[in-house]
Amino acid sequence: MAETPDYLGHRQRLREKFLNGGGKSMPDYEFLELLLTIAIPRRDVKPLAKKLVNKYGSFAGVVNAPLEDLLAFEGVKENSATVLKLVKEAAIRLNWQVLNNSDEPVINNWDLLIDYCRSSMGHQEFEEFKIVFLNNKLQVLCEESQQRGTVDQVAIHPREVIKSAVLKGASAIILIHNHPSGNVTPSKADIDITKKINAAAEAMNIRVLDHIIISKSDFYSFKEHRII
Repeated sequence: MAETPDYLGHRQRLREKFLNGGGKSMPDYEFLELLLTIAIPRRDVKPLAKKLVNKYGSFAGVVNAPLEDLLAFEGVKENSATVLKLVKEAAIRLNWQVLNNSDEPVINNWDLLIDYCRSSMGHQEFEEFKIVFLNNKLQVLCEESQQRGTVDQVAIHPREVIKSAVLKGASAIILIHNHPSGNVTPSKADIDITKKINAAAEAMNIRVLDHIIISKSDFYSFKEHRII
Protein backbone atom coordinates (compact mmCIF):
# COMPACT_ATOMS: atom_id res chain seq x y z
CA MET A 1 0.00 0.00 0.00
CA ALA A 2 1.31 3.40 -0.97
CA GLU A 3 2.11 5.73 1.90
CA THR A 4 0.07 8.90 2.35
CA PRO A 5 2.21 11.92 1.47
CA ASP A 6 3.21 13.96 4.53
CA TYR A 7 1.72 17.16 3.10
CA LEU A 8 -1.80 15.69 3.16
CA GLY A 9 -1.68 15.39 6.94
CA HIS A 10 -0.28 18.91 7.14
CA ARG A 11 -3.15 20.19 5.02
CA GLN A 12 -5.67 18.59 7.34
CA ARG A 13 -4.02 20.25 10.32
CA LEU A 14 -4.12 23.60 8.52
CA ARG A 15 -7.84 23.20 7.81
CA GLU A 16 -8.54 22.31 11.43
CA LYS A 17 -6.51 25.29 12.64
CA PHE A 18 -8.51 27.57 10.37
CA LEU A 19 -11.89 26.11 11.28
CA ASN A 20 -11.15 26.20 15.00
CA GLY A 21 -9.90 29.78 15.08
CA GLY A 22 -11.16 31.41 11.90
CA GLY A 23 -7.61 31.93 10.72
CA LYS A 24 -6.84 34.74 13.18
CA SER A 25 -3.81 32.99 14.65
CA MET A 26 -2.40 31.89 11.31
CA PRO A 27 0.60 33.78 9.93
CA ASP A 28 0.24 35.11 6.40
CA TYR A 29 2.16 32.28 4.76
CA GLU A 30 -0.07 29.62 6.40
CA PHE A 31 -3.23 31.46 5.39
CA LEU A 32 -1.92 31.68 1.84
CA GLU A 33 -0.77 28.06 1.93
CA LEU A 34 -4.27 26.89 2.85
CA LEU A 35 -5.71 28.96 0.02
CA LEU A 36 -3.23 27.51 -2.48
CA THR A 37 -4.22 23.95 -1.54
CA ILE A 38 -7.54 24.64 -3.30
CA ALA A 39 -5.77 25.40 -6.57
CA ILE A 40 -2.91 22.91 -6.20
CA PRO A 41 -4.35 19.70 -4.70
CA ARG A 42 -1.39 17.35 -5.10
CA ARG A 43 1.71 19.27 -4.04
CA ASP A 44 3.34 20.68 -0.96
CA VAL A 45 2.60 24.40 -1.39
CA LYS A 46 4.21 25.67 1.82
CA PRO A 47 7.48 26.67 0.07
CA LEU A 48 5.52 28.53 -2.63
CA ALA A 49 3.41 30.36 -0.05
CA LYS A 50 6.52 31.48 1.84
CA LYS A 51 8.23 32.68 -1.35
CA LEU A 52 5.17 34.70 -2.38
CA VAL A 53 4.81 36.37 1.02
CA ASN A 54 8.54 37.09 1.05
CA LYS A 55 8.36 38.76 -2.37
CA TYR A 56 5.17 40.79 -1.85
CA GLY A 57 5.49 41.44 1.87
CA SER A 58 2.12 40.20 3.13
CA PHE A 59 -0.99 38.22 2.24
CA ALA A 60 -2.61 41.45 1.04
CA GLY A 61 0.42 42.16 -1.11
CA VAL A 62 0.14 38.76 -2.77
CA VAL A 63 -3.57 38.91 -3.63
CA ASN A 64 -3.16 42.48 -4.89
CA ALA A 65 -0.14 41.72 -7.06
CA PRO A 66 -0.73 42.27 -10.80
CA LEU A 67 -2.03 39.16 -12.54
CA GLU A 68 0.84 39.16 -15.03
CA ASP A 69 3.35 39.24 -12.16
CA LEU A 70 1.70 36.30 -10.44
CA LEU A 71 1.61 34.25 -13.64
CA ALA A 72 5.30 34.94 -14.15
CA PHE A 73 6.14 33.73 -10.63
CA GLU A 74 7.68 30.25 -10.59
CA GLY A 75 5.14 27.72 -9.35
CA VAL A 76 2.05 29.88 -9.91
CA LYS A 77 -0.21 28.65 -12.69
CA GLU A 78 -3.53 29.93 -13.97
CA ASN A 79 -5.56 28.07 -11.31
CA SER A 80 -3.54 29.57 -8.46
CA ALA A 81 -3.62 33.08 -9.91
CA THR A 82 -7.40 32.79 -10.42
CA VAL A 83 -7.95 31.81 -6.78
CA LEU A 84 -5.79 34.70 -5.54
CA LYS A 85 -7.56 37.29 -7.71
CA LEU A 86 -10.92 35.81 -6.71
CA VAL A 87 -10.10 36.50 -3.06
CA LYS A 88 -9.29 40.12 -3.89
CA GLU A 89 -12.51 40.66 -5.81
CA ALA A 90 -14.52 38.90 -3.10
CA ALA A 91 -13.17 41.33 -0.49
CA ILE A 92 -14.05 44.32 -2.69
CA ARG A 93 -17.53 43.03 -3.41
CA LEU A 94 -18.22 42.15 0.22
CA ASN A 95 -17.21 45.60 1.48
CA TRP A 96 -19.17 47.39 -1.23
CA GLN A 97 -22.36 45.36 -0.78
CA VAL A 98 -22.35 45.92 2.98
CA LEU A 99 -21.94 49.67 2.38
CA ASN A 100 -24.49 49.81 -0.40
CA ASN A 101 -27.13 47.80 1.45
CA SER A 102 -26.79 49.58 4.78
CA ASP A 103 -29.64 51.72 6.09
CA GLU A 104 -27.11 53.72 8.11
CA PRO A 105 -25.57 57.01 6.96
CA VAL A 106 -22.16 56.36 5.47
CA ILE A 107 -20.53 58.34 8.30
CA ASN A 108 -21.60 55.50 10.62
CA ASN A 109 -19.70 53.04 8.43
CA TRP A 110 -16.60 55.15 7.86
CA ASP A 111 -14.08 52.42 8.69
CA LEU A 112 -15.81 50.12 6.22
CA LEU A 113 -15.68 52.84 3.56
CA ILE A 114 -11.94 53.19 4.09
CA ASP A 115 -11.54 49.40 3.91
CA TYR A 116 -13.48 49.40 0.64
CA CYS A 117 -11.35 52.20 -0.78
CA ARG A 118 -8.15 50.43 0.21
CA SER A 119 -9.21 47.03 -1.15
CA SER A 120 -10.49 48.44 -4.45
CA MET A 121 -7.89 51.17 -5.12
CA GLY A 122 -5.09 51.21 -2.56
CA HIS A 123 -2.84 48.69 -4.30
CA GLN A 124 -3.28 49.94 -7.85
CA GLU A 125 -0.25 51.02 -9.87
CA PHE A 126 -2.11 53.89 -11.54
CA GLU A 127 -4.19 56.72 -10.16
CA GLU A 128 -7.96 56.40 -10.32
CA PHE A 129 -10.70 58.85 -9.38
CA LYS A 130 -14.02 57.58 -8.02
CA ILE A 131 -17.19 59.19 -6.72
CA VAL A 132 -19.54 57.67 -4.17
CA PHE A 133 -23.03 59.16 -4.50
CA LEU A 134 -25.25 59.62 -1.43
CA ASN A 135 -28.93 60.43 -0.90
CA ASN A 136 -30.32 63.09 1.44
CA LYS A 137 -29.90 60.70 4.40
CA LEU A 138 -26.24 60.21 3.46
CA GLN A 139 -26.91 56.60 2.52
CA VAL A 140 -24.94 55.14 -0.38
CA LEU A 141 -26.70 55.21 -3.74
CA CYS A 142 -23.98 54.00 -6.08
CA GLU A 143 -20.43 54.71 -7.20
CA GLU A 144 -18.71 55.67 -10.41
CA SER A 145 -15.13 55.47 -11.60
CA GLN A 146 -14.62 58.65 -13.61
CA GLN A 147 -10.98 58.69 -14.60
CA ARG A 148 -7.85 56.58 -14.67
CA GLY A 149 -4.49 58.21 -15.18
CA THR A 150 -0.75 57.75 -15.06
CA VAL A 151 1.30 56.66 -12.08
CA ASP A 152 1.06 60.09 -10.45
CA GLN A 153 -1.67 62.00 -12.24
CA VAL A 154 -5.34 61.72 -13.09
CA ALA A 155 -7.49 64.31 -14.87
CA ILE A 156 -10.56 65.40 -12.90
CA HIS A 157 -13.23 67.64 -14.45
CA PRO A 158 -15.59 69.44 -12.00
CA ARG A 159 -18.35 69.74 -14.60
CA GLU A 160 -18.38 65.97 -15.16
CA VAL A 161 -18.45 65.31 -11.41
CA ILE A 162 -21.48 67.55 -10.88
CA LYS A 163 -23.21 66.23 -14.01
CA SER A 164 -22.94 62.68 -12.70
CA ALA A 165 -24.24 63.71 -9.27
CA VAL A 166 -27.27 65.45 -10.78
CA LEU A 167 -28.08 62.54 -13.10
CA LYS A 168 -27.95 60.11 -10.19
CA GLY A 169 -30.11 62.30 -7.95
CA ALA A 170 -27.36 62.59 -5.33
CA SER A 171 -27.64 65.03 -2.45
CA ALA A 172 -24.02 64.49 -1.43
CA ILE A 173 -20.85 62.96 -2.81
CA ILE A 174 -17.56 61.55 -1.56
CA LEU A 175 -14.54 61.99 -3.80
CA ILE A 176 -11.87 59.27 -3.70
CA HIS A 177 -8.58 58.83 -5.45
CA ASN A 178 -5.44 56.82 -4.84
CA HIS A 179 -1.75 57.70 -4.62
CA PRO A 180 0.27 54.70 -5.88
CA SER A 181 3.42 56.21 -4.36
CA GLY A 182 2.03 55.52 -0.87
CA ASN A 183 2.31 59.18 0.16
CA VAL A 184 -1.25 60.36 0.76
CA THR A 185 -0.37 64.02 1.30
CA PRO A 186 -2.46 66.01 -1.20
CA SER A 187 -0.69 67.94 -3.92
CA LYS A 188 -1.52 71.56 -4.70
CA ALA A 189 -3.44 70.27 -7.73
CA ASP A 190 -5.45 67.92 -5.48
CA ILE A 191 -6.40 70.79 -3.20
CA ASP A 192 -7.23 73.17 -6.05
CA ILE A 193 -9.50 70.71 -7.88
CA THR A 194 -11.25 69.77 -4.64
CA LYS A 195 -12.06 73.40 -3.92
CA LYS A 196 -13.37 73.86 -7.49
CA ILE A 197 -15.60 70.79 -7.22
CA ASN A 198 -16.84 71.92 -3.81
CA ALA A 199 -17.75 75.38 -5.17
CA ALA A 200 -19.55 73.87 -8.17
CA ALA A 201 -21.39 71.41 -5.93
CA GLU A 202 -22.54 74.14 -3.55
CA ALA A 203 -24.04 76.03 -6.49
CA MET A 204 -26.17 72.94 -7.22
CA ASN A 205 -27.04 72.36 -3.55
CA ILE A 206 -24.92 69.20 -3.46
CA ARG A 207 -22.67 68.55 -0.50
CA VAL A 208 -19.10 67.31 -0.88
CA LEU A 209 -18.92 65.18 2.25
CA ASP A 210 -15.20 64.44 1.89
CA HIS A 211 -12.33 63.82 -0.46
CA ILE A 212 -10.27 60.78 0.49
CA ILE A 213 -6.80 60.00 -0.78
CA ILE A 214 -6.03 56.32 -0.27
CA SER A 215 -2.92 54.15 -0.39
CA LYS A 216 -2.27 50.53 0.56
CA SER A 217 -1.54 51.49 4.18
CA ASP A 218 -2.78 55.02 4.80
CA PHE A 219 -5.45 57.58 3.93
CA TYR A 220 -5.98 61.33 4.01
CA SER A 221 -9.33 63.01 4.68
CA PHE A 222 -9.82 66.55 3.38
CA LYS A 223 -12.66 67.01 5.86
CA GLU A 224 -10.55 65.98 8.84
CA HIS A 225 -7.90 68.48 7.75
CA ARG A 226 -10.57 71.14 7.23
CA ILE A 227 -9.77 71.75 3.59
CA ILE A 228 -13.47 71.43 2.77
